[in-house]
Amino acid sequence: MPKIIGGSLHEHREQTRQKLFAALSTLMAEQGFDAITLADIAHAAGVGRTAVYNHFPDKEALLLGFITHETEQYTATLQRALDDIDDPVEQLRAYVRAQAQLKRVYHVAPGPELRTVLSRGSQARVREHVVVVEQLLRQILAAGVASGAFPEQDLDVTVPLVNACLSGRGVAEDGPARERAIAQTEAFVLRAVGAAVPVPA
Repeated sequence: MPKIIGGSLHEHREQTRQKLFAALSTLMAEQGFDAITLADIAHAAGVGRTAVYNHFPDKEALLLGFITHETEQYTATLQRALDDIDDPVEQLRAYVRAQAQLKRVYHVAPGPELRTVLSRGSQARVREHVVVVEQLLRQILAAGVASGAFPEQDLDVTVPLVNACLSGRGVAEDGPARERAIAQTEAFVLRAVGAAVPVPA
């Protein structure tokens, strides 16, 4: 019988899933989703191939599990940050900064590569996680409109436009260029939704 990791079977299963997610994330960054196999993921995670099948029937199911986990973590962290801020303008700034902090694209619609390798059903499931994040942005913008911080607008149009802007923008890894890019992105998004903000120098 395989050695149990952690103090219980539940902990063992959770830690194995975390290892698989970490391995998947690393391999996707290095090779892309299409190029890796479940055997590659099992090897990188340090688990037997059978262990992968105990959790996920195939590579797409593993990717969807990863996206679900990462989205839940991200939205919970962002929601906690937003709960400490009352001003919708500052909430929107926090949302923009949180998006810029993401190292992996796990809660947005898949890029061109993933669209070519995922089934329609899986693409629809990924889209469900986009909606979770969009709901947070919608709440911020609705509060801003209600308070007068932002003008009246069609949020069905504004929300996807803002997220498209943020998901398509590359930001430098670190240093002054990164901070400048984030500040300019904040100002751009705030102006786009009608907030009165100064243009950063």
